[in-house]
Amino acid sequence: MNEPESLASRRNRVERFLRDRGTETIDHPGGTLLAHLGRVADTLAAWGHDGDLQLAGRAHAVYGTDGFGVSLVELSDRATVVELVGARAEGWIYQYAACDRGTVYPRIDADPVRFRDRFTGGEFEPSEPDFRAFLELTVANELDVLAQNAELAAKYSAGLYELFARVRSHLSPSAWSACEGQLAPFSGPGGRTS
Repeated sequence: MNEPESLASRRNRVERFLRDRGTETIDHPGGTLLAHLGRVADTLAAWGHDGDLQLAGRAHAVYGTDGFGVSLVELSDRATVVELVGARAEGWIYQYAACDRGTVYPRIDADPVRFRDRFTGGEFEPSEPDFRAFLELTVANELDVLAQNAELAAKYSAGLYELFARVRSHLSPSAWSACEGQLAPFSGPGGRTS
């Protein structure tokens, strides 16, 4: 009987996969896409999330995102990503990549929240655990991007603070604390809003 693969081994396998797809040469705020993916995964680990969400963070851009058009894997090859990170993590990666932000963000605090899949045009209601995973990944991603680029921080911090405040009850204490620490100075009276 085989023992379950350790998180470190899974993480190393994902990193090799990402390197093989050129993430060390793809520009991203803070250096390269590979560096960004690693920082997002490390943030999720520091917030106490399990290995599946950490792996989703490490590979969250494999299908591209609504804000980052580079994809490393075709959607028709989702089975490759499932094999790489497991079905649970791949589901979160797909949900993150497929999110039509222009449709979802304005109604993100609705009950229930409805997601629009930008790949298929379909809509669905994520489960509460999936919604929370999406939010934690979103916060970790956005905070990293803004920490790496002062111009983007000045432009988007206030709006992101408002967005995340609307879903605060769904965020972990660690994620909300990070939002307050990094984004709150840009919002409200005296804040540096643009």
